[in-house]
Amino acid sequence: MQIGSTTIDTQDQNPSQSEEVETLAQFIKNAQHIVFFTGAGISTESGIPDFRSPGTGLWNKIQPVQFEDFIGSEEIRLESWTRKFSGDQVMLTAQPNEGHKAIVDLNTMGKCSGVITQNVDNLHQNSGLAEEKIVELHGNATYASCLSCAQHYELNELKDQFENAQRIAPCPSCGGIIKTATISFGQAMPEVPMQRATAMVESCDLLIVLGSSLSVYPAAGFPEYAKQLGAKLVIINRDETGLDSIADLVIQRQIGVVMQQAYQRLQGL
Repeated sequence: MQIGSTTIDTQDQNPSQSEEVETLAQFIKNAQHIVFFTGAGISTESGIPDFRSPGTGLWNKIQPVQFEDFIGSEEIRLESWTRKFSGDQVMLTAQPNEGHKAIVDLNTMGKCSGVITQNVDNLHQNSGLAEEKIVELHGNATYASCLSCAQHYELNELKDQFENAQRIAPCPSCGGIIKTATISFGQAMPEVPMQRATAMVESCDLLIVLGSSLSVYPAAGFPEYAKQLGAKLVIINRDETGLDSIADLVIQRQIGVVMQQAYQRLQGL
């Protein structure tokens, strides 16, 4: 564990009584407005593979579709929808894990002002956290929408259409292109979620990163911004991140275990 510039080896300690969990619980107790910033690492604990890990990430196996190519080519759209309907079952069947549930528990205690997530799997919603508490910076992969009029489409209906016609027809409402409701490479970041995330960060006194390498910008700029504004910064992630040196607490352990231990410890404070 690292606190400020001090590194502490907690490998041989009882995890439930370790200094890292105690410190995290104290930070949570003292905070009034906590924002969680979640990345792929929290979802991997639900069995969803991440996109960027060296050697194992999804983008090491297949080339991501660029937004401009999706818009400009019927052939690329066909390839994109083929990928979607042939390889997305893990995400669609995944269940929230102990990390997601800990956020819900802390929200029930009045400790969670909101969640800013880079994930597209809908697991925060499935865990029971209210939609208005969640900001999805990279969209949502569990439904689709029209790029012109934002009409919502369920994936099971589109899958039936795709299997029958080998294409997804234009939006019946406006003739626009239908796409999964995620932010693709080359696509502009959504303005409203970015504004909501900024407002959350500007009002928080503690930001807890759960499972993000903090390497994808502009999203990864939010934890840094919170620290600049005077909030405490906690990073719980399997590997080192570029912001470890400025964080008040860094824990490189399993997210669900750490968060549940901290929640339990909080009950005794």
